[in-house]
Amino acid sequence: MKPVFIDAIGLSTSGIDNWESGSRILRGEEPYEASELERYKPQFLPANERRRATNLIRLAFKVCEEITPANPEQNDRLATVFASSGGDYQILDQLSKVLALPDKPVSPTMFHNSVHNSAAGYFGIATGSREASTSISGLNCSFFSGLVEAIVQAGHSNKPILLAVYDTAPPEPMQAKRPITTPFACAFILSPNQSEKSIAKIEPRIDYDEPSESTMAEPTLEALRCDNPAARALPLLSLLAKKQSGTILVKGMGVQTLSLSVSTLS
Repeated sequence: MKPVFIDAIGLSTSGIDNWESGSRILRGEEPYEASELERYKPQFLPANERRRATNLIRLAFKVCEEITPANPEQNDRLATVFASSGGDYQILDQLSKVLALPDKPVSPTMFHNSVHNSAAGYFGIATGSREASTSISGLNCSFFSGLVEAIVQAGHSNKPILLAVYDTAPPEPMQAKRPITTPFACAFILSPNQSEKSIAKIEPRIDYDEPSESTMAEPTLEALRCDNPAARALPLLSLLAKKQSGTILVKGMGVQTLSLSVSTLS
């Protein structure tokens, strides 16, 4: 895989509203204290689509809108990769329940929100983009899968890629099988070429030895990393917040480990 450059970062989770506030926590300047995440109102979406947007879609938009131009039409040539562990668990739960009813009253809104690429579809509607868009489900390896896909696409197309990784808590009884309790989302713009916007350079390599992964030293942040598959990005985010160079390991499928050699530029 070819090196890529990180040009922008978005972050949102309980107790962290954006990358700026998250950076202070990741640098140890402020303690991490979880709090309820407010329901986000996407700015790019027209009113009709905004009303239909689920909490998962809104969370994805929050981090995407943090790092893209305020005018959505400026994003119409930005290819995207959206990754979550299993899609919109709330909608899948509702859909499963209504299918068990005698008349199976599935609304059109519920149906189109149930597809795995719903967040990517809404973002395409909002920006009018006709560039490639990939939606990935990787269970606990969704950050690994999304990052590898985005890095490969950036290198192959020689164009910037928007990567969004996100997950919200499933309801019961799904919660027993997918025990995610805290919403988490992050987004990056990855570019194949360095520019004045570049924050860091990443040189990726996939190893096939015994799988390993980087962790967080602070207990509450490590608990968050383990709670939500999207939060596996925290060690990388921590390194970037501290403007430190180093190597980050992201555990993938089977024996795969993604090794990221990170060199900060600003």
